[in-house]
Amino acid sequence: MDLPFTKMHGLGNDFMVINGIDHPVRLTADVIQKWSNRHFGLGFDQLLLVESPIDPAVDFKYRIFNADGSEVAQCGNGARCFAVFVRKEGLTDKTEIRVETNSGILVLRIQGDEQVEVDMGVPEFHPEKIPFVAEQLMDRYTLSIDNQEVEIGAVSVGNPHAVLMVNNIEQAPVNDWGPLIESHPRFPERVNAGFMQILDQQHVLLRVYERGAQETLACGSGACAAVAVGIQQGVLANTVNVKLPGGDLAIRWLGDGHPILMAGPATIVFEGTVKYDSEKTKTTIR
Repeated sequence: MDLPFTKMHGLGNDFMVINGIDHPVRLTADVIQKWSNRHFGLGFDQLLLVESPIDPAVDFKYRIFNADGSEVAQCGNGARCFAVFVRKEGLTDKTEIRVETNSGILVLRIQGDEQVEVDMGVPEFHPEKIPFVAEQLMDRYTLSIDNQEVEIGAVSVGNPHAVLMVNNIEQAPVNDWGPLIESHPRFPERVNAGFMQILDQQHVLLRVYERGAQETLACGSGACAAVAVGIQQGVLANTVNVKLPGGDLAIRWLGDGHPILMAGPATIVFEGTVKYDSEKTKTTIR
């Protein structure tokens, strides 16, 4: 079967997006891994699947698969691409779209010029909800990494995040410590590792080693997590510009009990079809 897809990116965090409403598909980890391969497949950080909602009060169901085939509950950059995609496909003409995810309901607002604001929900700091193994809720935790103790903040923004403060983002040990933090036993469902350098209360630099995808050019939920941790620790203002390797995101959070809001671009790169076959994959760009 020739399966249509759209290649998109949010600040360089790239996605294969599939309309699973008009083209129902059953995805396996093996197929996703083949498609995500940047040398022999299409190449992407994550695959986004649009489905009909289970809850009649929302517009769509949003499913996210990492390049390794694992399914995750949240992706902020993907959510912005999702909003642009469903309007491009003619699946809705709304400018405010409610989508069902494995971590709850997201509200996506189209702002024009490929800009989308995403209501990412209320950040969750309680260890058992992240999940993170800790005796009690704290602003800062100590984690044993590579035979040394490092200080982190931990939060869930629909998916788990560990946030480390660094003095120099360019010299941060992202590729050395990232995989060690991602698979650390205190995070039973693995974790995204964010490395944040604070420039001032309203500007930060961020690199993220994503769970199941390694370091990416941008991570929307990672930007939200970093700002939430910084505000919780009293070092950031309520509105912060987060500069990632792929570009900037605007994050706004008013504190406990309030949803965290993320605004940024979503860009269509190209469209094509992929041969959907469990034994062989082939892409044809149109």
